[in-house]
Amino acid sequence: PEERYCGTHLSLLQSLCLSLGVPGRRRPTTLYPWRRAPALSRVRRAWVIPPISVSENHKRLPYPLVQIKSDKQQLGSVIYSIQGPGVDEEPRGVFSIDKFTGKVFLNAMLDREKTDRFRLRAFALDLGGSTLEDPTDLEIVVVDQNDNRPAFLQEAFTGRVLEGAVPGTYVTRAEATDADDPETDNAALRFSILQQGSPELFSIDELTGEIRTVQVGLDREVVAVYNLTLQVADMSGDGLTATASAIITLDDINDNAPEFTRDEFFMEATEAISGVDVGRLEVEDRDLPGSPNWVARFTILEGDPDGQFTIRTDPKTNEGVLSIVKALDYESCEHYELKVSVQNEAPLQAAALRAKRGQAKVRVHVQDTNEPPVFQENPLRTSLAEGAPPGTLVATFSARDPDTEQLQRLSYSKDYDPEDWLQVDAATGRIQTQRVLSPASPFLKGGWYRAIVLAQDDASQPRTATGTLSIEILEVNDHAPVLAPPPLGSLCSEPHQGPGLLLGATDEDLPPHGAPFHFQLSPRLPELGRNWSLSQVNVSYARLRPRHQVPEGLHRLSLLLRDSGQPPQQREQPLNVTVCRCGQDGVCLPGAAALLAGGTGLSLGALVIVLASALLLLVLVLLVALRARFRKQSRGKGLLHGPQDDLRDNVLNYDEQGGGEEDQDAYDISQLRHPTALSLPLGPPPLRRDAPQGRLHPQPPRVLPTSPLDIADFINDGLEAADSDPSVPPYDTALIYDYEGDGSVAGTLSSILSSQGDEDQDYDYLRDWGPRFARLADMYGHP
Repeated sequence: PEERYCGTHLSLLQSLCLSLGVPGRRRPTTLYPWRRAPALSRVRRAWVIPPISVSENHKRLPYPLVQIKSDKQQLGSVIYSIQGPGVDEEPRGVFSIDKFTGKVFLNAMLDREKTDRFRLRAFALDLGGSTLEDPTDLEIVVVDQNDNRPAFLQEAFTGRVLEGAVPGTYVTRAEATDADDPETDNAALRFSILQQGSPELFSIDELTGEIRTVQVGLDREVVAVYNLTLQVADMSGDGLTATASAIITLDDINDNAPEFTRDEFFMEATEAISGVDVGRLEVEDRDLPGSPNWVARFTILEGDPDGQFTIRTDPKTNEGVLSIVKALDYESCEHYELKVSVQNEAPLQAAALRAKRGQAKVRVHVQDTNEPPVFQENPLRTSLAEGAPPGTLVATFSARDPDTEQLQRLSYSKDYDPEDWLQVDAATGRIQTQRVLSPASPFLKGGWYRAIVLAQDDASQPRTATGTLSIEILEVNDHAPVLAPPPLGSLCSEPHQGPGLLLGATDEDLPPHGAPFHFQLSPRLPELGRNWSLSQVNVSYARLRPRHQVPEGLHRLSLLLRDSGQPPQQREQPLNVTVCRCGQDGVCLPGAAALLAGGTGLSLGALVIVLASALLLLVLVLLVALRARFRKQSRGKGLLHGPQDDLRDNVLNYDEQGGGEEDQDAYDISQLRHPTALSLPLGPPPLRRDAPQGRLHPQPPRVLPTSPLDIADFINDGLEAADSDPSVPPYDTALIYDYEGDGSVAGTLSSILSSQGDEDQDYDYLRDWGPRFARLADMYGHP
């Protein structure tokens, strides 16, 4: 048994050798995995089959791997089978076994990068399907081959490093992978630089792939970007290879100072103008455009003591733009010589060379122009007393011409004087009043009046200056105070009763020429002080009281009012006071109010004016009444002034039911000519059914026409009055009567019940009815 064991082990090794491509026997090794040692020998467990190795990418298929046997039955009486991945599990069909001989075959090419080993189970059954042996494990290991190239993780690696970096400065790192077995040389990678130009400034670590600088000399202004070609190879550098690139960018440092392109610059500027550009200063800088190492900053070192110039940087061109911030004056200085320096925004590196043209001279020539006049004091403020008479001098608002080398004359005029109050001398600028300014002017704001004066030279292209004149109108105490609107109420006759009479004062003058006011009883009448007293309430009011009991009725007092102006103004003003008998509550008792007819605070002149107005009104009323009476008498004449042979001397009564044309009871025509003589029935007239419910309003008497031309208006007014009179039928209303029979030769004259219009009527037949209807035929018939 020991010999067979050794033979079996040898066969397994030969099988492994075949799997590695080493020449050997083509027959597979026979294994007895279930064989046990004899009883007398040491007890052994079932065989554990060692892993079976087979190379990936094996092309001779099917390839026998191994043969397993059971010694419990004769050959042909045992059925073998295997299970597991590669057989009945994915990937299926990779391995198979001859069920009678126990030979295991490889049926497909293996790929270690997909599956590096297979673990199968082997079974041995008799022909009846009973288990002869316990299942045993069968492991197949796939041996790696160098069938994968290494691969960089990126096609291009990027890195940045400052120009002038010292050797050994880290730049970037290249990375690569290999799908082969990392435990073998198939995945042992080595990095190298295939190409980088000359000189060689970079190196790469063959194991880690780190790229570093190897020597000095990196200058962005010479070469800004470097392109390196990298290579990686497996088998420790002797196997398969792959390439990639590395792009290394040099970052700029301020190692170049800016320089002027010239030593001197010449420019011209116009006087009296500010905020304009004069010229440009060109500079050069080799550093990265747009970076702080490139941006220039200019400084005026000398030649501008008053700060009239400034230099800003054009962000696109990096040029210095010289501009004027304060207007130049040709008469003061014709030429300027500026000393200008330039530096970068970022500080210059210590090792950088200093610029040869870091400074330059700028010569500016000032051009003379016609400048506008200049007011010596603008705005000019002055004051003037209110009410100043015409011709009063206000001020002399003069200007000067800065063009001293040009002989020019100035003229003055007004540009704004809303009240047309001022007069300006065109030659001297002397301003005086030409009329009195009203204190109530809407253009007097807060006691100030504003005007605008122009000064203009006489050049071919004249220039104008504008000056503002502000005049303070000084308040003058020219008004005496007066009593406020007449006080209301009355005084009690007893001094201890009632609140007294409150008196107030007003003044047209403004402070300080107004309040506080001083109230005093007139010194001309000493008896007033013995009977009356005045006590100051505040700056504008005082209270009047009797000193002792005074008689009831109207009392005429005289007050002296004085303001606080300098000099003070005073006025003596009469005051009428009504005194009454009061009760305990200080109110006039009933019956005492009749004495108030005089009116508190009303003077005799005011009473005369009221009485004269009433008398005049009474006269006007009497004149209107007399005129109306005369017109009424003139209208008492006859209503109709036509010919004496009036044909309408009878009116037939048709408003009675029955009778008809046979009823010849006529009305007297005189009743129409004198309607006022009609006798009216007593009592209220009957109302129409359609009349509104309410009180009947009497109709006013109608005025008779005075001429034949007024008859038409009189008739229309009468018809309208009849329509609105609820006691009579409305005008033009159809009256329906009982049936009167037929056979009448006369047609109806009603315009309401007529079936034909007036234009269809033929009124000529009326001539046949007699002279009474001839007039109607003439009026309505054909001519």
